[in-house]
Amino acid sequence: MKAAIVGLRHSGKTTLFNALTQGLAEVGSYSSALKPNIGVRKVHDPRLEVVARIRNSARIVPAELNLADVNYQPREGHEGHGLSPEVLGYLSTADALLQVVRCFENPSVPHPLGSIEPARDVDSFDLELAFADLGILERRLLRLKDRMKAAKASERAGQQLELTLLERIKSELEREIPIREQSLSPEEDRMLAGYQFLSSKPVLLIANVAEGALMRASAIQQDLALRFPAFVVQVVCAKLEMELMELSPEEATEYRDAVGAPADTIDRVVSECLRQLGLVSFLTTGSEETRAWMVPHGTVAPHAAGKVHSDMEKGFIRAEVVTYDDLAACGSEHEARKRGLLRVEGKDYVVQDGDVIHFLFNV
Repeated sequence: MKAAIVGLRHSGKTTLFNALTQGLAEVGSYSSALKPNIGVRKVHDPRLEVVARIRNSARIVPAELNLADVNYQPREGHEGHGLSPEVLGYLSTADALLQVVRCFENPSVPHPLGSIEPARDVDSFDLELAFADLGILERRLLRLKDRMKAAKASERAGQQLELTLLERIKSELEREIPIREQSLSPEEDRMLAGYQFLSSKPVLLIANVAEGALMRASAIQQDLALRFPAFVVQVVCAKLEMELMELSPEEATEYRDAVGAPADTIDRVVSECLRQLGLVSFLTTGSEETRAWMVPHGTVAPHAAGKVHSDMEKGFIRAEVVTYDDLAACGSEHEARKRGLLRVEGKDYVVQDGDVIHFLFNV
């Protein structure tokens, strides 16, 4: 899965990218670049270590979240508004957006819009996403209407359903209601799946604060959450998190305690991003490795097996499943099987977060 980190210049998004990926992307002058910084965040999961000890695995392989630090700057231009084609390309392939909103003063680094107003910055970016989606809708509606003129009667019913849905979405967008906040049925969601509308993507708001504001993190989070109830808000001092990477664990812990910065700040950002994406993690384990895999909520066992290897999905027979809690309590797969806690599941089984699974297949 991929998340795009977006934000205005000097919001601290590249600093957050470095903190998330333990990267060394250039901060400051990078803001004029078109190509994004690309990195990977290994997802911390303490269950992996426990399962690896039980199976005496040679190595641990955590799940990964791909991150792109994408430059964004509101501009006047194409029809008065719009994101550059490069930015649109990167955002359209992202599964979620992490919007970094500047909540700190720094006279030496002026805000590109002249003042610190987080709500304005969020509204501005949402408006840009809506304009991008309106462009997609207008082009699609024109093509669809042309096709309907030459379509057979048997084809028009489905096309009319799509036309009606797109016109309704367009009308709502013109009222500045993003797609994520529109009332859509599961069937309508499926109809829109191939469009990659930007305002339908889940957004995690990152309030980037000064170090001295961390003691007021709860109040800042509450204020933004009340203003934007559709978003989850996390408060981070990105500069501090990036700088703490250079300290020893002991020194970092001591400094965090002094300024009121939680130790799990970055892990919370990652976990919330995964939750916004609707992902669950299952584990596979053996003597060679214990590994975590991420799949969308609702994934059935054969599709989860395909995440491990395509042959496993093609030749899926069954899955032997034990929950992490049961395996940890039993101390071994043998004991879990003896107590009847290791289950045999078929093709319709929906994988749950924390399942430890052994797939049986035959190609």
